[in-house]
Amino acid sequence: MLTESFIASILSSDKVSKNPVNKDAGIYFHECQPLPSLKSSLKKSSTKPNCLAVNASHIFAAQADKAVVHVYNRDRGNQEATIPFPEKISSLAMVGRYDGAGILALGTEGGRLCTGRLVSTPQSHLQATTCIAVDPTSNFLLTGSPDSNVHVWTIPTLLSFSQPSGHDPNQPSPYSPLRTLSNHRAAVSALITGHSGSSVNIAVSASQDNTCLIWDYHTGTLLHTFLFPSTPLCLALDPADRAFYAGYEDGSIQLVDFYKRPSLLHPIYDPSLRTTPTQPPPTDRWPLPAEGTSAALCVETSYDGTTLISGHENGKVHTWDIAKGRYSTQLADLTSSITNLHMLPPTGFPNQPKPALKVHNVIKPRYESALNSSNTASLSSGIPENYSFSAQFVSSITLSSSKVDPMLSFDQALTHSFFPRDLIDEGLRELASYSFAAKSCPGSSLTTDDPGTHDAEIATLKKELARAKEAQEDYSHRMGAMRDELIRRDDVDRRKRRLKRLRRMKMEKLDTERRKREMGEVVEKDDRVMEVDEEDVEGIKELSSSTEEFTDSD
Repeated sequence: MLTESFIASILSSDKVSKNPVNKDAGIYFHECQPLPSLKSSLKKSSTKPNCLAVNASHIFAAQADKAVVHVYNRDRGNQEATIPFPEKISSLAMVGRYDGAGILALGTEGGRLCTGRLVSTPQSHLQATTCIAVDPTSNFLLTGSPDSNVHVWTIPTLLSFSQPSGHDPNQPSPYSPLRTLSNHRAAVSALITGHSGSSVNIAVSASQDNTCLIWDYHTGTLLHTFLFPSTPLCLALDPADRAFYAGYEDGSIQLVDFYKRPSLLHPIYDPSLRTTPTQPPPTDRWPLPAEGTSAALCVETSYDGTTLISGHENGKVHTWDIAKGRYSTQLADLTSSITNLHMLPPTGFPNQPKPALKVHNVIKPRYESALNSSNTASLSSGIPENYSFSAQFVSSITLSSSKVDPMLSFDQALTHSFFPRDLIDEGLRELASYSFAAKSCPGSSLTTDDPGTHDAEIATLKKELARAKEAQEDYSHRMGAMRDELIRRDDVDRRKRRLKRLRRMKMEKLDTERRKREMGEVVEKDDRVMEVDEEDVEGIKELSSSTEEFTDSD
């Protein structure tokens, strides 16, 4: 049976929970299908909107008005670490696959963007970075701020260990946005990207100027503008990118259907509709019951796109029937303002693959001073020292013989019952090379205390070079012989085909003359009767004598 669940976080208040078990709880695991129920909770957390990130093993919660991120282990059900940062965190998002390794991207109150390796960009926004969206390919990252701008970043550039060796004033900094989307006239309140992995994926941004803009963030093109009667506080996209939903301050939900307007092309990409703003019809606004009016701070869609779940300022979680376009029911009451909702991938699929790796602990990464050093020449050395990644294989590794590439030593080491001999030899050679490098002086790989070592190394290298030249000459000789053999075989085949063709034509001529004699017709002497070229026969015999036997039947 399929099971759908979500994780909700709250902003702490002075209200006391009605359930003593949930006292001081700040993060909740709630099941919504097939039976709504609260499964568990985590304590000591208070988060603002856009300050919760989730993956298969951990939960990351940026604490409100604090410069720390709490890390919770989902398997153990407890707080695992508290990671401090130089300034307060105003938003965060997970970059990477839900069930794989990822990078935590954080927005700060100073308008900066930093990653889990503490690679911090210069101030890019004039005010705090309040919302972050990551595209499905994990190649682009979008940030929004009250300064009304939306920045587009390239994630591979932000995470690259290798940086330019010199500073070119004509080139942008690797820690600067790729482009800026600046059509809003007030604070950006929400930001989401589509589910497509193609180069035409869209992004939707909401603002306090009562507009929602559809972008092609790959090119920076504004595709369409929607005008709203109120300020949209949160956004959610349909799983198939057919529509999006916005939550209002009165708790109502606004549906924006991309296919409402008739168009030969996709309405979002139709140039004729691009310059004309659209106002959604009032019938697509779904109100809350009168007694439950409260601002919608977060919204999420179900896996199949038939149900919308919204979290509200009064602590209630409501569901909406998308097909009927109306309010459905109250799902939960968590007492305090619900600021974040994250739908989890459904479980219960038959033959669902299990993850092969698991990261047990999240440890605060070491601050690499070289990444922010003013000496940019030191940044071109590649991966910094002491950078490592540790994980555990949580499932048995069964690679069939058809999948194991014998040329890949990693596959052999992974499936071998013990360490292969060639792998041990390679490791010993590598250690020997390290010991030789340790004896060398900095700046020179050939300087040692013993001058006689150089002569021995040079002699050895000369012998290896001579052997390599001999091998190359032998290879060239064999390639030349193979090429001559191919040419000779082609010549034999060509002469055989010509000989067969001439003999067939002669036999047809003789058969025609025989039929004419039987019918009493006069057979004229034809001086152009084709004779078999005996030179060709002799040539074929000579060419094929070393490889095959030539007979008259050929």
